[in-house]
Amino acid sequence: MATPSGRLAALRELLPALLGLSAYSTGKGFGPSLDSPQVVKVREALGGNLSPWPTTKIRWYLADLETAQHNADAGNFRLAAQICRAMRRDGTISGLLETLASGIVRLPKKFYGSEESVSALRARNGSRSVFDDMVPTSEAGLLVDDGANLGMGIGELVPVPGRDFPILIRLEPEFLQYRWNENRWYYLSVAAPIPITPGDGRWVLHSPGGRLAPWMSGKWPATGRAFINKEHALLHRANYVAKLANAARAAYAPMGATEPERAGMLSRLIAWGMNTVFDLPMGWEVKLIESNGVGYQVFQADIDTSDKEAAMAIAGQVVTSGDAPTGFIKGDLYEMIRGDIIEKHAMGWAYTLNTQVLPQFNALRFGESAIADGAIIELDSNKPKDLQAQASAFVTAGDAMVKIQQTFDEIARLTGRPRKLVDLDELVTRFGIPIADDVSGQKTPNEESDRAVSMAPVDIAAVRARLYRERGYRQVSESA
Repeated sequence: MATPSGRLAALRELLPALLGLSAYSTGKGFGPSLDSPQVVKVREALGGNLSPWPTTKIRWYLADLETAQHNADAGNFRLAAQICRAMRRDGTISGLLETLASGIVRLPKKFYGSEESVSALRARNGSRSVFDDMVPTSEAGLLVDDGANLGMGIGELVPVPGRDFPILIRLEPEFLQYRWNENRWYYLSVAAPIPITPGDGRWVLHSPGGRLAPWMSGKWPATGRAFINKEHALLHRANYVAKLANAARAAYAPMGATEPERAGMLSRLIAWGMNTVFDLPMGWEVKLIESNGVGYQVFQADIDTSDKEAAMAIAGQVVTSGDAPTGFIKGDLYEMIRGDIIEKHAMGWAYTLNTQVLPQFNALRFGESAIADGAIIELDSNKPKDLQAQASAFVTAGDAMVKIQQTFDEIARLTGRPRKLVDLDELVTRFGIPIADDVSGQKTPNEESDRAVSMAPVDIAAVRARLYRERGYRQVSESA
């Protein structure tokens, strides 16, 4: 029986096929591995931490964003990741990214593959499943957030004593580095720069922005500009309000007022407090000089423009918090984020799980032979109302198939012409009905329904066979 280390070695040998790596990919890189004694010793001294202390930057300027873009294109993402972290203090950007990331990881999950592997992932431990224990929702949400905004995210599969599967931990992307001359990623850890091999059983590199330069497809250049402009507009508006919150006080002296009288009135104006009362001599007048109150509008317009730009970049549409048809008030992922964007990130996250997380679970739990046919995951990004319409369409299509066959049979009976069979393959393809293996009658309906429960999508072939039997039609094979 292969040891866990032997199973991981077999997994690493399958990496090129799993990830579709180019034949031009480089070797192991330069530096210690994640499990080297040097790295393990330093991590143990720091309580297990792998990431260095992150840097907090409070004030941002457009020049900083330009520098971050230049550095990122050179493979240094320190500034880019810092500004992505700073954006989380903006309500609009943080709210939209949280809605997108949390919505993606909470989409309905469909598992395919061997029944043994699928059942193991679905096995529940209290209120959680094995998959939830291995891929915590919080860590998955942060990685999806990084992927959406920065274009990539980095995580580690950490072994857990007493378990035969690891736990996914998201790492701070500030310390990612890409070396163009090697075509390889590195993580600038507390011990040393460590070469990253995605999917080797320890590293998880989530890059929905693409394989080559994924940061270029991230939203951070657009959201970063909106964030910086909005921050400055908010500060200017606050400064404007602070200066004009208290109106200026003025005293109008009559002609012939002496300087001592003016000085005395000025001292009383300076001492003007709450409920101050003036006894004014004949001809004197006291007034408040207030702003016209419209100067703030230029700052508010800048804030509104920044919110709109950030929403368009993340959600693909304008999102508000008021009574608009779409917005935060709905609390609906499909109302806030455009459907194709949801589908894109759902497919990207599922691809990362299927190539870099689940193969290790299958290898550690069932052996290296299970990597090929072990469980994979699909996130269902269809809207609930679309699913209802699709189900209705399938029912209509099924009834239509039966009625068409009845018509053919009646025509054959009345005319004596040869009986024609409905081309089920053509109709299934035209209506987009998912089917599994064909049923030839060897299995009972109960056996087929049991198999349909453990695998997705529903076995349409079994349903079709049952309909044929119930309505008195002869079961025909797909080749008939």
